[in-house]
Amino acid sequence: MAPKKPTAGHNDLSDDFTLWTVYFLLLAWRYTNAASLRTFFQPDEYFQALEPAWNLAFGPDSGAWITWEWREGLRSSLHPVLFAIFYRAAGFASNISDLGPTDRADVLIRTPSLLQSAIAAAIDFFTWRLAHRIYGRQSKITHVTLLLTAVSPWQWFCSVRTFSNSLETALTVFALYYWPWEWYSASSEKGSNSRLSGRFAGNLNVSLFAAALACILRPTNVLVWMVLTVLLFRYNTSKIQTLAVRAVACGILVLIVSLIADTAFYGKLTFPPLNFLQFNVVQSLSTFYGVNRPDYYFTEALSLMLTTALPFAASGLWQGLRRPAASDAEEDRVRQVRHLLTCTVLSMVLVLTLITHKEVRFIYPLLPMLHVIAAEPMTNFFHPFPVPASYTRRALLALMMTANLLIASYAGTTHQRGVIDVMHYLRQQQEARLQHPPTGSQPNITVGFLMPCHSTPWRSHLVHPEIAAWALTCEPPIDIPPEQRATYLDEADVFYKTSAEDWLRSNMASTDTIKRDSLETSSDTVKDDKLRAWPEYLVFFDQLAPTLEHYLTGTQYTECWRGFNTHWYDDARRHGEVVVWCLPTPEDRERQKS
Repeated sequence: MAPKKPTAGHNDLSDDFTLWTVYFLLLAWRYTNAASLRTFFQPDEYFQALEPAWNLAFGPDSGAWITWEWREGLRSSLHPVLFAIFYRAAGFASNISDLGPTDRADVLIRTPSLLQSAIAAAIDFFTWRLAHRIYGRQSKITHVTLLLTAVSPWQWFCSVRTFSNSLETALTVFALYYWPWEWYSASSEKGSNSRLSGRFAGNLNVSLFAAALACILRPTNVLVWMVLTVLLFRYNTSKIQTLAVRAVACGILVLIVSLIADTAFYGKLTFPPLNFLQFNVVQSLSTFYGVNRPDYYFTEALSLMLTTALPFAASGLWQGLRRPAASDAEEDRVRQVRHLLTCTVLSMVLVLTLITHKEVRFIYPLLPMLHVIAAEPMTNFFHPFPVPASYTRRALLALMMTANLLIASYAGTTHQRGVIDVMHYLRQQQEARLQHPPTGSQPNITVGFLMPCHSTPWRSHLVHPEIAAWALTCEPPIDIPPEQRATYLDEADVFYKTSAEDWLRSNMASTDTIKRDSLETSSDTVKDDKLRAWPEYLVFFDQLAPTLEHYLTGTQYTECWRGFNTHWYDDARRHGEVVVWCLPTPEDRERQKS
């Protein structure tokens, strides 16, 4: 008797089980990734996500640092709201579990990693699924795509960080997976009068809804969908009306959700994408945070994102530039989708090149497309060859994987780790006081950061609202006429570009309050409310040590912590290790006398 063929329902269940298994394996991989991360990348990871989320979850007295973008309504609240929900849940669980300060802090610091790991795993998963749609589930190219995204150093370094770009990338590749690629085929025009099937219509709606969310988060994401829509005019004008109607419907729904969320978040009617374009494009305030050369994306950003996959992505892009024959042959269909992805990648990079403020993160949503494009050239290159050529190429593959591992390991555990380690040190000092309050001195620590602004995380790592901390700021010239902006200096600029000692004289209390023979604390002797009392802990980069040693000579400050930060510097102000000086407590002074 012939074996019984499995039913379609059985196959569906098996396929679903396989897909969920792959996703949860990727989730475990990304959580391991997040748990091992010890380094700092960009301040937006904290100040554009976790700080507003912390403020929303624990209230205005929690000590969160709310930057100017949030005060001016430039950012969508949808992203930090997700983390605020997780913070509230973690805080509630910590309270009912009666955790101590240290354990509660550990839980809250790790909480964002749970959500971000799920987002990062979704990027990997739907990159793989997009390759399914293009190359077929059993294709070696599909497996290579999964390998590329899973071992990508950039993915390891960036995907588990709480950037809105990471969520934007996840939404983009999710929408691309459900995008109607069939509309660009030769036979699509012939069947244009047929109504959309229920499943196809549902997939289109899902794609457009995710695309709209991505555009709300990051308005520049609209470039991806503009390119694909313009290309549809070339291949199949009969679908434009259907696409337009459904895009408007999904867009209106997302706009309503966004308006409700942002109005509740800001306390007034607010539409962040419009404010974002007004400040960053019309007023060009984004240039205040840096200007890059025109070739930056092509010569540096793509290399950083792709690392060892760059040669294969370049080859794939070159091949994808050629428009395939208009036929329904499987090979031409695959080339067609790769051509569409290539046009999308190059068009977005070219348009963003026109904007003077550039960052690698801004083209992050293109990485899944680039991995899909790179997968076929890489598969062909490492296809088995006669000995000894096959051994040579296998050795090259092993070298690539080793390079990826070393790059990811260094970037994730070593480069710029001191600015993270110092926050753990400061938090532990506060926790020691919460558990064993000192006698004769203040129960909470005070900290001052003499560093370029936003050089460290903030309340997401300090955690305890009892820690009174301040840092140099870098507010942009929002209310200053355009003709005066070229000479504008923020607080950090004044400190570093003019004279650090002059800034200290103008902004800090007299050093007489912290002389070695002084019996009073600085907070007791400050008379001018405009001057800051000297904090108990002073944090700075070693580059500033000579200046502070000269200005604070004869004071009670002594070095109490020092941590390695990085081997490589792109900013002279951040040169050297991270150093902490501290004032002695009354107990310390008593011990010194005895």
